[in-house]
Amino acid sequence: MADYRIFHSPRLSGEVWIGTAKNAVLPIMAATLLTGEECVIHKMPALTDVKNMLRLLQLCGAGDRMEKDTAVICARNVQNPEDEGLLRSMRASVLVLGPLVARNGECAFSMPGGCAIGQRPIDLHLKGLQKLGAKVETDGGQIRVTGKLQGANIYLDFPSVGATENLVMAATMARGLTRIENAAKEPEITDLCHFLVAMGARIAGIGTNNLTVEGVEEMHGAVYTPIPDRIEAGTLACAAAMTEGSVLLQNARSDHMRALLFKLAESGVIFQEDPKGLRIRGRARRPMEVRTLSYPGFPTDMQAPLMAVTTQLNGLSVFVETIFENRFMHVVELNRLGANIRVEGQLAMVQGGKPLTGAQVTATDLRAAASLMIAGLATQGETVLHDGGGHLMRGYDGLEEKLRALGAQVHKEA
Repeated sequence: MADYRIFHSPRLSGEVWIGTAKNAVLPIMAATLLTGEECVIHKMPALTDVKNMLRLLQLCGAGDRMEKDTAVICARNVQNPEDEGLLRSMRASVLVLGPLVARNGECAFSMPGGCAIGQRPIDLHLKGLQKLGAKVETDGGQIRVTGKLQGANIYLDFPSVGATENLVMAATMARGLTRIENAAKEPEITDLCHFLVAMGARIAGIGTNNLTVEGVEEMHGAVYTPIPDRIEAGTLACAAAMTEGSVLLQNARSDHMRALLFKLAESGVIFQEDPKGLRIRGRARRPMEVRTLSYPGFPTDMQAPLMAVTTQLNGLSVFVETIFENRFMHVVELNRLGANIRVEGQLAMVQGGKPLTGAQVTATDLRAAASLMIAGLATQGETVLHDGGGHLMRGYDGLEEKLRALGAQVHKEA
């Protein structure tokens, strides 16, 4: 869909605004299906996934209008979405499951798609809904969930973000009390819970791995501004660390980025709180060991961008990926630039310190694309990043423009 030409860049410096979190706004958009009243969401990021979610909500019966970066969504009547192509194109399409079953008593849909970074099954979503009294029928890639939901005790075998989001949305209108144990507690889930409370939900334990939801008969409209994107902020922090920059990440929330910031600090990068956000200074110099974990552990979405940084650190850096089984696809492309990375199963070993040389590389998924863009900042010669799948535009609102505003030599070609 787009190519990016990247050249060796000087130290990044200046200020850049961190936009709204994609992973927060998508479930919040899905939650608007729980009410027939208008919901207003401010500071919507201009992302492909957001546009596709708006299309999906329309298929579910919602009307919407955009007023600059504000979305006004109203789902007076809801129905099952029937565009199989759209459902398969984005993982977040599964998030309409809980709201539709809660409000309409049924949802029929196709298995969701998204980045090819692993299987990401939805069995935890379905098992949780069955606990709430729903009946689940599958036929090939088609799934139908029906029933009047009743409160229940649910234990998640794994703290799945998507399953937690779907189940907490479903539980808001289930009769009685629902307890979700071993729930995921990412900031985006906390944000969703705050939005649901603004809609009239009764939720206790927000921000913990034990959520208690008392069902209500009706939800109402709300006005809300989602949190800033910790992954966008982290990606730009990695770019600064790669170039020994001094960058102020306006609107960034350091409390959402602790795991990454501690790793950068161990490597020699300085971060400072600022009234406007977070300042990143200096260069990463020392190798590191990283293990991806559920929040508050190191986020899997930051593994690829940070790996690009470690290619320039003298010594051996080690990455252990515990969340997705296929999230090292960027390694082949980083090695094409001259990196020395070896993968064994879920372990990647980066022998850093070797200069990178410009080449043509291909984005295999969203975070891999960001990783290759960061690596391009340190290459000698021209790096051409092919992003035929439009991965960057799915999750970053003008990443190349923000890097260019900080002094990077990055140019987008349609």
